Amino acid sequence: MSAPGTSGRRRGVIAALLATAATALWGASRLTWVTVTSSDGLGEDRVIELAGGTWAAALTPLALALLAAVAASFAVRGWALRVLAVLVAVVAVAAAVPAVGLLTGSVDDATAARIAELPVRAEVTSLSVTTGPALLALAGAVAALAAAVQLWRTPRARAGLSSRYDSPAARREATARRDTADEPVTERTLWDALDAGEDPTVDAADDRSTDRGGEGGTDDSGTRRTGR
Repeated sequence: MSAPGTSGRRRGVIAALLATAATALWGASRLTWVTVTSSDGLGEDRVIELAGGTWAAALTPLALALLAAVAASFAVRGWALRVLAVLVAVVAVAAAVPAVGLLTGSVDDATAARIAELPVRAEVTSLSVTTGPALLALAGAVAALAAAVQLWRTPRARAGLSSRYDSPAARREATARRDTADEPVTERTLWDALDAGEDPTVDAADDRSTDRGGEGGTDDSGTRRTGR
């Protein structure tokens, strides 16, 4: 089990990776990926610039999903943390697919005409691909994949919000478990006991009374015993 400080740093790294990935995908969705030049034989050639959000329509929703994952990375715990890691990995792959397709040259006239919504009589005369935005999207996908790996490796016992955000019922249950396990009293356990409506000093006072009774205190009948 990792130390609390290490767990906190890991969550910070995960949040930074997810935010970076979301920013990269959003930025790539606003930049021009493909420039289409078409002609319908009736007038001048038409030039259409297709932004990432048009060429790969999923980029913006994927960026929003990664932003939501930032908050979720601090809130979930246990098996839900592993589920979140898998979902982030799926988002990373989905973001990488159109970028890899563009960079490998799998752009054809028919696809460009369909995305540009050209009329039937028009034909594509030239295509111009801008690789910078695709590289940015690919970098965002790599950052998201790195965040997924860190999420998967996060110890489940350390995942989730601090106990200060737990409900009163959860705090009472945690206090009862600590009492049963005879765990050492810390400042956190004292506050949890107070939040649960219990007096954490009662048990300590009872223990001291029992110790004094064994050394010459008062027994149950009220008779003073003298230690020997």
